[in-house]
Amino acid sequence: MQVKWLGHSFFLVRSATGVQMVFDPFGETVGYPLQTVQADFVFVSHDHFDHNNLKLVRGYEEVFREVGQYEKKGIKITIFPTSHDEEGGRKRGKNHVVRVEADSMVLVHCGDLGMIPEPQDLETWKPVDILLLPVGGVYTIDAQQAQSLVRALKPRIAVPMHYKTRYLQFALGEVNPFLEGFEAVRYIRGSSFEVYKEKLPPATEIWVLEV
Repeated sequence: MQVKWLGHSFFLVRSATGVQMVFDPFGETVGYPLQTVQADFVFVSHDHFDHNNLKLVRGYEEVFREVGQYEKKGIKITIFPTSHDEEGGRKRGKNHVVRVEADSMVLVHCGDLGMIPEPQDLETWKPVDILLLPVGGVYTIDAQQAQSLVRALKPRIAVPMHYKTRYLQFALGEVNPFLEGFEAVRYIRGSSFEVYKEKLPPATEIWVLEV
């Protein structure tokens, strides 16, 4: 599986069979360089401008926006309902967490998760091999909550997203407060990595990508 971070919560994931999946493409005013990508499927966690810019995606067959279970091109997909805030969505609306099974691995993209689900709900996400989670607070869970989520899910690889960088044009927390909660932090050269089931770390590592 290949995972490429395009900034903010925008990821391109490619399975070993060549299926390309895009998560949460951002809008023109977010600040990151705009990159057009090819994909078979697009996942939109919620309809805010920094997560739903379909203009950046070419060739897609389907856009997933609804809670449910799906199977497309050998990829098993589960979309879970969550909230964009700690008040059940009353402040910022709903958020969808996407779980995909491909290449004998499970990847979970948390979108703009604004609260920590109940333990029994988190159990339905497991097992998790690769976790893409927001850590910058303000509009999502903050660094400490993100640490708690990683410890609850025990992914083999956790990739922080949705935090303040040199590109971002609005206020979010930086990544370091989240990283301070872990000893196994790996800084990846570049914006992407490729991983196989048999090469996953034996215990949780935080992988920090560049943009």
